[in-house]
Amino acid sequence: MFRSISSIGSLLIAAAILYAGNGLQSTLLAVRADLEGFPTAVIGGLTSAYYAGFILGCRFVPGMIKNVGHIRAFVALASIASSSALAHVLFVEPIPWALLRFVTGFSFAGLTMVLESWINERATNANRGKILSVYRMVDLGSVTIGNLLLAVSAPSGFKLFILVSILISIALVPVALTRTSSPAPLETAKLDIRELYRVSPVGAVGAFLTGLANAAFWGMAPVFVQKVGYGSAMVAVFMSTAIIGAGLFQFPMGTLSDKIDRRYVIIGGSVAGAVAAILLASFAGVSQSALLIFGFFFGGLIIPTFGICAAHANDHAAVGKAVATSGGLLLLHGLGSVFGGLAGAVAMSVLHPAALFWYVAAIYLVLAVFSILRVGLNPSTITRKMPYIPVPKSPFTRVYRKLAKPKV
Repeated sequence: MFRSISSIGSLLIAAAILYAGNGLQSTLLAVRADLEGFPTAVIGGLTSAYYAGFILGCRFVPGMIKNVGHIRAFVALASIASSSALAHVLFVEPIPWALLRFVTGFSFAGLTMVLESWINERATNANRGKILSVYRMVDLGSVTIGNLLLAVSAPSGFKLFILVSILISIALVPVALTRTSSPAPLETAKLDIRELYRVSPVGAVGAFLTGLANAAFWGMAPVFVQKVGYGSAMVAVFMSTAIIGAGLFQFPMGTLSDKIDRRYVIIGGSVAGAVAAILLASFAGVSQSALLIFGFFFGGLIIPTFGICAAHANDHAAVGKAVATSGGLLLLHGLGSVFGGLAGAVAMSVLHPAALFWYVAAIYLVLAVFSILRVGLNPSTITRKMPYIPVPKSPFTRVYRKLAKPKV
């Protein structure tokens, strides 16, 4: 196992640095936009622009990689992402920021696609779960650190934007110097909503609904924390606490779903996550302890849900169709994310900042009710499951599949 991890050590280092920069940037922009007086709905639109760029990146970057190779594509996209981070300081207006978020989303789709395809290529069927678990820990750990970096300087200044650019640029070094051979070319998956629903109604609906809810959280939670009276340091701690909760709950929930009908785990997690969201909406402004405790359970309960929905759909996928099913679910999740960032912001703008978590709670309760109905209509007949594999915090890049090599 140590040899397997060491063979992709440079890629994991690059991933850690890159995701720390992206984690810092996402939270920083939400906080800074609020400080600049951007309307709440506009801040949500920035989140939607990022996810729209991400989805298009997943669609078009495989062609770029096929034409110029993994390393050249990574260098080009990292340069664009690094420049975009600095450009936010030059043009502090909603429309330029929306365009920059779109470009950043497109670039990060390609950057993470290169890293994930490379790491996946190095894994074997015997150690894939362990390697992806390590990658998952790197993902969560680096994003946690990135959010905590928000406290090292004032978000109203320019230093944090420079730090984001530095981190993205440094991530180039391990990839540019790696000796690991490049993986096979990639092609994009296709989205067939009707087929996805036929294969797994809960998987398809869950993918879209978790995108609607989770994107609103990632994009607007920093704004919520500020509007209920806390500073940027508490924003950093709150976001990190939610991510830590996700890391600690991911494996117990996944393991439980391997042993029982996954829909029961989806129902339980959705209801419990909705309760945590309601508690956040009701008591987050009362004390820091309430904010962090409920945030920990909220992150731990909602973030793993998409991975369980995907695993449930793969249990029902036909032989040879699991990869296509996963890719379609990820695109459906991405579409939900595009709408979710804006929807959560509109709820906050029209009603109250706490409406963000009432909105998320409503989405997860809808998922729970739908899953209960499906359990009643179609009791589980699965006798053999695909093992649960943890999904990264932002899993949209797994919409590709490797070009199959012809058998000889």
